[in-house]
Amino acid sequence: MSDHSDEAATMIAAGDLQEFAPRGREHCRRHPSALTLQLRRLQPASELCSSDGAAGLVGSLREVTIHERQRESWQLRKGASDVGEEVDYDEELYVAINMVIWSKGSKTQASTVYKAFTVDSPVLQALWCDFTIPQEKSDKADVSGSGEIIEKCICILQNSCINVHSIEGKDYIAALPFQVANVWPTKYGLLFERSSSSHEVPPSPPREPLPTMFSMLHPLDEITPLVSGVFGSARVQYVADYTMRIVFLNTEPSIVMTYDTVQSLHTVWALRRVKPEEQNMVLKFSEQLGTPQHMATSSSLTAHLRSFSKGDSPVGSPFQNYSSIHSQSRSVSSPSMQSRSPSISNMAALSRSHSPALGVHSFSGVQRFNFSGSAQSPRRHSITHSPNSTSSDSFLVPETEPIVPELCIDHLWTETVTNMREKNSQASKVFITTDLCGQKFLCFLVESQLQLRCVKFQESNDKSQLIFGSVTNIQAKDAAPVEGIDTLLVLDGSGNLVLYSGVVRVGKVFIPGLPAPSLTMSNQMPRPSTPLDSVSTPSKPLNKHLAPLEEGVLLSPVPELRDSSKLHDSTYIEDCTFQQLGTFIHALRDPVHNRVTLELSNNTMVRIAIPEIATSELVKRCLQGVKAILPKEIAVQMLVKWYNAYNAPGGPSYHSEWNLFVTCLMNMMGYNTERLSWTRNLDFEGSLSPVIAPKKARPSETGSDEDWEYLLSSDYHKNFESHPVAKALRLDPLEALASKDDFSQSLSLDSSTLLFTHIPAIFFVLHLIYEELKLNSLMGEGIRSLVVLLVQLARDLKLDAYIDYYYRDYPALVKASRQTCVIDQVQTGFMHQPAFFSPEPPSIFQWLSSCLKGEGVQPYPYLPGICERSKLVVVSVALYILGDESAVSNEASHYLYKITSGQRKQQMEQDDNRCSFRHSTSVSSLAEKLVIWMSDVGFTLRDLESLPFGVALPIRDAIYYCREQPASDWPEAVCLLIGRQDLSKQACEGNLQKGKSSVGPVLSSDIPSGTESEEDEDGMNDMNEEVMSLIWSEDLRVQEVRRLLQSARPVRVNVVQMPEASDHEYIEEKENRLLQLCQRTMALPVGRGMFTLFSYHPIPTEQLPIPKLNLMGRAPPRNTTVDLNSGNIDVPPNMACWASFHNGVAAGLKIAPASQIDSAWIVYNKPKIAELANEYAGFLMALGLNGHLTKLATLNIHDYLTKGHEMTSIGLLLGVSAAKLGTMDMAITRLLSIHIPALLPPTSTELDVPHNVQVAAVIGIGLVYQGTAHRHTAEVLLAEIGRPPGPEMEYCTDRESYSLASGLALGMVCLGHGSNLIGMSDLNVPEQLYQYMVGGHRRFQAGMHREKHKSPSYQIKEGDTINVDVTCPGATLALAMIYLKTNNRSIADWLQAPDTMYLLDFVKPEFLLLRTLARCLILWDDILPNSKWVNSNVPQIIRENSISLQATELPSSEDLSLETLAQAHVYIIAGACLSLGFRFAGSENLAAFKCLYKYATDFLKCLSAPTASITGHYNLETCLSVLLLALAMVMAGSGNLKVLQLCRFMHKKTGGEMNYGFHLAHHMALGLLFLGGGRYSLSTSNSSIAALLCALYPHFPVHSTDNRYHLQALRHLYVLAAEPRLLTPVDVDSNTPCYALIEVTYKGTQWYAEATEELMAPTLLPELHLLKQIRVKGPRYWELLIDLSKGTNHLKSILSKGGVLYVKLRAGQLSYKEDPMGWRSLLAQTVTHRNSEARAFKPEAISAFTSDPALFSFADYFCKPTVNMGQKQEILDLFSSILYECVTQENPEMLPTYIAIDQAVRRLERKEMSETFELWQIKLVLEFFSSRSHQERMSRNPNRGLFMNSEFLPVMKCTIDNTLDQWLQAGGDVSLHSYLSGQPTEESQLSMLACFLIYHSVPTPGQLAAGGLEGSTNFSELLLKFKQLNVPVRALLRLAPLLLRNPQAMVL
Repeated sequence: MSDHSDEAATMIAAGDLQEFAPRGREHCRRHPSALTLQLRRLQPASELCSSDGAAGLVGSLREVTIHERQRESWQLRKGASDVGEEVDYDEELYVAINMVIWSKGSKTQASTVYKAFTVDSPVLQALWCDFTIPQEKSDKADVSGSGEIIEKCICILQNSCINVHSIEGKDYIAALPFQVANVWPTKYGLLFERSSSSHEVPPSPPREPLPTMFSMLHPLDEITPLVSGVFGSARVQYVADYTMRIVFLNTEPSIVMTYDTVQSLHTVWALRRVKPEEQNMVLKFSEQLGTPQHMATSSSLTAHLRSFSKGDSPVGSPFQNYSSIHSQSRSVSSPSMQSRSPSISNMAALSRSHSPALGVHSFSGVQRFNFSGSAQSPRRHSITHSPNSTSSDSFLVPETEPIVPELCIDHLWTETVTNMREKNSQASKVFITTDLCGQKFLCFLVESQLQLRCVKFQESNDKSQLIFGSVTNIQAKDAAPVEGIDTLLVLDGSGNLVLYSGVVRVGKVFIPGLPAPSLTMSNQMPRPSTPLDSVSTPSKPLNKHLAPLEEGVLLSPVPELRDSSKLHDSTYIEDCTFQQLGTFIHALRDPVHNRVTLELSNNTMVRIAIPEIATSELVKRCLQGVKAILPKEIAVQMLVKWYNAYNAPGGPSYHSEWNLFVTCLMNMMGYNTERLSWTRNLDFEGSLSPVIAPKKARPSETGSDEDWEYLLSSDYHKNFESHPVAKALRLDPLEALASKDDFSQSLSLDSSTLLFTHIPAIFFVLHLIYEELKLNSLMGEGIRSLVVLLVQLARDLKLDAYIDYYYRDYPALVKASRQTCVIDQVQTGFMHQPAFFSPEPPSIFQWLSSCLKGEGVQPYPYLPGICERSKLVVVSVALYILGDESAVSNEASHYLYKITSGQRKQQMEQDDNRCSFRHSTSVSSLAEKLVIWMSDVGFTLRDLESLPFGVALPIRDAIYYCREQPASDWPEAVCLLIGRQDLSKQACEGNLQKGKSSVGPVLSSDIPSGTESEEDEDGMNDMNEEVMSLIWSEDLRVQEVRRLLQSARPVRVNVVQMPEASDHEYIEEKENRLLQLCQRTMALPVGRGMFTLFSYHPIPTEQLPIPKLNLMGRAPPRNTTVDLNSGNIDVPPNMACWASFHNGVAAGLKIAPASQIDSAWIVYNKPKIAELANEYAGFLMALGLNGHLTKLATLNIHDYLTKGHEMTSIGLLLGVSAAKLGTMDMAITRLLSIHIPALLPPTSTELDVPHNVQVAAVIGIGLVYQGTAHRHTAEVLLAEIGRPPGPEMEYCTDRESYSLASGLALGMVCLGHGSNLIGMSDLNVPEQLYQYMVGGHRRFQAGMHREKHKSPSYQIKEGDTINVDVTCPGATLALAMIYLKTNNRSIADWLQAPDTMYLLDFVKPEFLLLRTLARCLILWDDILPNSKWVNSNVPQIIRENSISLQATELPSSEDLSLETLAQAHVYIIAGACLSLGFRFAGSENLAAFKCLYKYATDFLKCLSAPTASITGHYNLETCLSVLLLALAMVMAGSGNLKVLQLCRFMHKKTGGEMNYGFHLAHHMALGLLFLGGGRYSLSTSNSSIAALLCALYPHFPVHSTDNRYHLQALRHLYVLAAEPRLLTPVDVDSNTPCYALIEVTYKGTQWYAEATEELMAPTLLPELHLLKQIRVKGPRYWELLIDLSKGTNHLKSILSKGGVLYVKLRAGQLSYKEDPMGWRSLLAQTVTHRNSEARAFKPEAISAFTSDPALFSFADYFCKPTVNMGQKQEILDLFSSILYECVTQENPEMLPTYIAIDQAVRRLERKEMSETFELWQIKLVLEFFSSRSHQERMSRNPNRGLFMNSEFLPVMKCTIDNTLDQWLQAGGDVSLHSYLSGQPTEESQLSMLACFLIYHSVPTPGQLAAGGLEGSTNFSELLLKFKQLNVPVRALLRLAPLLLRNPQAMVL
């Protein structure tokens, strides 16, 4: 067949055309700044001409475009979607003057503006760029797995800077150190080309040429020069050659194309990151760099041009030679991705060179002749310099150190030099295109020569580099790639659009509505080819009158058989927007996917779509398969022919695409489709009437007999015959005569055609596609179409096995006799018999069936990329049924073999990585392995639904098993696949980056604002009411806590006026009473901070609301205001300053750690009024405690500290240190050292640092160095514990708190290190501490601080002994922390309470509390929660002489001081109890609670006992407070009612001894009890105990400004011990918190064995390190196991994100809220046992079982009986029972399977099976249930499984057996016999026969003959011979009578 005649005739019809205008243009007009920009000039160009009145040499149109070009440009790209799904819309970036407008389309609407940017100076260029941020640089540390984040950005280039805007909303501005000619987006970042100025003459010797190309990998990085590798050496050098221009840059593969302006050559380079060794090279060799190769050539030229560029030469001079070149050129008005058009017209150049504003700089050397995009705007040159300077002086100084380069280019290819190179042959457009077979070409358009040059390139085998081939030239004025269909569009010289695939011409593109350019050229179109010599395309005019039309007149695709007179009034011409006839296409631009814009000569633009290669899924598949199997050249030719046939003007509609494909394919194989009856009847238009189709094939207009026969044999006729109307009218069936074609002449194939030799290969591939389509139940129609083609080919290739196989699949379609085409034996020899061709048809169902039966299987052939489903099914069955775990590893070759094109030996290639199995998650059973592998490969539920039910069953079975016991750490995709929404939602939340919606929508508390307006200010209304109401559902304790802790409303001052008191006295009395109450009010905020801990996510645009601290009172009955400031009584100064500090901390602690907060917001909260400074100081400390203070800029920290506000400094220092806990951060250490004189060098000036700030700084050092055992720090702190008072009264006040702080800090630094303090043995830490604790002579102060302490203090005479009262507490606690949990007896004995009266007199009773506490903390494991243990801490002497509580008078004693003993007794008991609190903190241990509660009530009684005065009220109150705190620690977060009552009782005591400190302790206890609203509890880690020791130090301040013994700010360090431990189950369907039963398993310890305990969640979990696993228990919710033995991170992340654990109700269950006892659940009512009344299942009741709307509808429509049902009732009952079974067994996804099986069996009973597809599925289902692997699984887990407790399958199997046996007895044996003996069977029996053969796996006649069954005489022989054929015995029993011919011989 001659290609040329064919090509001339074919045309390709393009899609509809639409007028195109950039979306941004219209937006600009409406943009607010449009007026100032005078955008009226952006009118369509035609009006512009008249208005500007500039008609120059080159013509007005050209001029206009230049003007427009200066002002607007745009570029388009394919829309990128967030999710990663396929999107098909354009995104546009439009630039006008100083605006950039980004608009994008979407699925639902037309293009809309997405963002608009306005910048200050004109935009030179705007582009999209993706920056990659390596992980270190980014601040989001928890992006899973990926080594780098990609930031999608828009870059806007201005004259002196570049703006970068990322999609996340970050803005960067990078200043440019030089003038940029062009900027390009690369894979790594941006690439800049410096505009070289004209005076870069060959540099004088000392200077080297400056680099011309630079890269910027991130907007915050430095701009660095680009280097290039030098051939043959490891050297690299800067790219400094200013004759190189970049013309194209591509990201994938990452290549750059440059043009050398001197040699006029294009070069391709690979762009990559620099290797480290190359960086060093550049740094070493930087002084010898330089590329002087072009200097000589360019100097004279440059000199000449330089004189010219001053603008003094006349218009005529050097341009005349070039204007001729440019007369055809055009200017592209956009620096789009492909065309940064360099070829701007010379008019622009001329006019600019004379523009006076431009100065010297207007042109740069040779660049005059190709502005590589730099001339978009003359303004860029307007910065005038002195002639010899450049804007990048920084590079000129040789001394400066070279900048380290980041990107490197390596040379790949240079085009060959030809003689006739013109100067200006720079490519104006470059793009990469792929041809239809995936070969890649780099195409560049050299406009001056009207050539498109295409270079083929490919990756080398090791993927390391690209290999380029030879250049092919195509004549072209313009070109654009059509990526969507792997072609390119070329505008040829005569103005035609031609489509190419690679370098193969496909055909001309015909655009409806545009006159073809050939009107002017009057070449006659050759006659449309006749059917015999071309592919039969439907574009042939059918009507004889239309044939000789010229190409130019064919304005519209002519619909076949329409009246030709319609031609001229066709609607196309009316709708046309171009009435002028003279329009022709002038350029192409903006190709996206398969759309491209045409610029027409009349300056309008139209957008057209190039049609797809195929739309129908089936044709696409077949094309893919055939393409994969043919050699590339042939494949391209085949595709080109198909494309031409398919897209001819007036081409086929969707329906007939397949028919067209068959015709086309068979023609190419050599068939004569006109003669072959079935292809001749293929109906292209898919119309109902069969009349049209044959007319196409008939030249004669008159009818003939054949027409009638054709009608009778048509499908239309068959459909009509089977129509019920025909039956009703009793029409006699008409029999078509045997067509004479069948006998008269047999058709032969033309062996010269393209695909003739490949017929077997194509046939086999199509067969594999047929098998693949069987695995998609949505492709049924396609399979039926395909099988007809396959049968024809199989018959002609004489493949009986295949014909038989197709017959069994589609008995109705495959008739016994059909027309065959003869293929000569000789020619058969020419056919390639591919190596993979197998005589037995590969069948996927047969393969699976063999697997299930456990027979050996051959590898199944598959085409990579096309038969993906087959591969998936084969591998999953191999894994799950055969149990071969290696199947899913990379090598799947035992079960699959790949088919590839060509004659290569089948090598078992490694499969692609997608199938490699990542063992990242925990996997135990085969089912889990299968499910995880499937989700890894991307298999989803939708794919599963379209698998046929028999094939899907093993997968569904695996899913069913996994659903029962999934692991908690599976990824989201797996959980979706197994249908556990609860888990997938959990996984999905887990992957969110912190702070997105970490708390989830569940835990937002929506309290309507208006309701409790008076409560709004109390600072507690952001709590999560929903969860709290679940935790404490029985009572209103939360409201009570809010009432007790609120400090924003005035208190009630209830004083009764005595008759004798005067009014003035009464007022004073009221105010004194108020003063007492205020002690309590001021203590409340600390407790409130605990209660509201981490409960709020602030809004970044609003300040944090801080509730005010209200110290007013209201006196009943008249509610008069009582005010302390009235001056009637003395109020302590600054009374409230610490209270407001605490208030600020409480407010700040509401902020959850996951909130999004930045430095600006923190500063924004700074109050305007000075009074609020204390609150802000507290707020800063709180931010440190929740970790946000690290975001505060150092500048601001410095700013706050220099203000010298004492509170702010305390808050900041403690906050910053807490945020940097244990990091040894140097910057923070410096910050703290300034405030600690001891850490400064001895000679430094003494800074006047307030005492409290020093204390805070010392604790800060302890926090920053916590647990590090840093020697220097420890040494200094040890000395500071005993710091003596200085001579000038310094260090004299509040020495106790400083000493305590040093002790605590020392303890933190050496926390838990015990005796292994490495490198500190010379410090004698324990001995020194012991001395501090018990006293003695002061040692000589070693170290650098000697001279500071030379002279003793003048006021305080301590002598040379240690002041134990000062140093003891710090030293005691330091010992406790250093030896914490070490069980070190020797140290513990030092801390034993003294046991003689003499020694007791030497120790303050308070210190006994600390010693006892310290001793117990060291002997951690000895603590037992009972009173016996507590009392064992009391020395004998005290125990014997203790006063009983009930005693009324005191026993007198001479030698014993009862007072001392009594005080020692209570303090020791309090210390032991406090240690009990530490030991069981946050554990809710019942024994500990009871023990502590007993002592607390004892102390309460003590207080009211008559003997209280001996012990002292103050001491008893202190001990009671300590006990309350211990109780609250044990019950932290639990809200225990008894403790709450105690706290409330203490709250009410406001008189007498109750001071600020006690209130503080009581309300801290209350806060701890409800820590974080019940979401937080305390931890017992070392770090937590250290923090709690600081916070709960058992000496409480006497009044609100008292910091003498302990700095009040430290009370807030409890935050460091709080950890989220609340587990809140959330129902995944309703998204609300709910109750669920969880079972917690403890690990065994030395005190108890492994134990499990049931809790009703939401509940606080015990500490995670104690637990082994947590499981959500049934029966109401799906079980869920969190295994902690593998690590606690998963659970920790759940808890830290609000503790949301998603759970899912099981079918038929109600939640615990609705049905607390479980009596109402549906299963409990109806069927505890499977009774016969399944019918009693009411469809209405289904709502209790499931939340799936699809099941509701099913119950509604299919299970509700209606009136007069008749026989339908039985089906309804069946449906009801199926539905019931599916929902109660929790596998509703099996419902379609049940119904499909039932329908199939009914169809078989009615003998209506026209295809045996469903029978195969039922067979696979039955085989699955009898397979060995399934039986084994059932024996392990007998009570669960699919189809388990139902009689459904056995009944169905029985029905099928009976139906087929009845058919056999009723005469089926005859047809079966004739089948087996190879004779034709009668038609009516065909389909039942096929069913029988399939169901009983009967071998083909060919196999039987081969088996030698003829001579068999009895059954046993048959059994032996059938053994090899794998025929089941039950089938043999039915075949035996036929095979043995005498039924009597059946010996059983």
